[in-house]
Amino acid sequence: MSEWKVLFQLFWTFFKISPITFGGGFAMMPLIEKEVVEKRKWLKSEDITDVFALSQSVPGAVAINSATFIGQRIGGVKGAIAAMIGVALPTFLIVLVLGVLYVFVQDNPKVEAAFISIRVSIVAIITYAAIKIAKTAIIDKSTFIIMIVGILSLFFIHPVVVIVAGALSGMITIFIKMKLGYKIEKDRIIEKTDVNEFEYYMGAGI
Repeated sequence: MSEWKVLFQLFWTFFKISPITFGGGFAMMPLIEKEVVEKRKWLKSEDITDVFALSQSVPGAVAINSATFIGQRIGGVKGAIAAMIGVALPTFLIVLVLGVLYVFVQDNPKVEAAFISIRVSIVAIITYAAIKIAKTAIIDKSTFIIMIVGILSLFFIHPVVVIVAGALSGMITIFIKMKLGYKIEKDRIIEKTDVNEFEYYMGAGI
């Protein structure tokens, strides 16, 4: 019963998020973080950031990928299926209905004005999601530089190339810092001046 309860919660969580989010997977990120991290406490903010990064690195829609990855981490394969169905079912039904209705309202000026306002709101939502993710993704100067270079590169090269280049840059940066004597943790890079203090606390079991 406990397993089925978790599966239903996964399905219901993404079922609620999907139909009220305009703008696709990126606009869905703040709601996913609020539900999964703040309300349900299934994952940490850092974990959600990793999920979003991975979701954009593989083929498919970001919303479907994110829901699937989160569901898998919480409930295994069954959790992935439950979350995937939850996020996909409402939008499938809504698009099906709107596809029929749009034929009758596509030339209505009020509908066109509503879509213009929705597009502007989507920009705000995506910007908010980017700021939230940046708080956990940018941990030092090198990650900040990688972000800036990545943003500028998106104007000229394919996003997949930017993602791969970012991954390689991160690995090279970490390798160099480790050679220089920095201590690397998952969520931060400890400066060399802090190494002795870090080792002292770790040795003391704190």
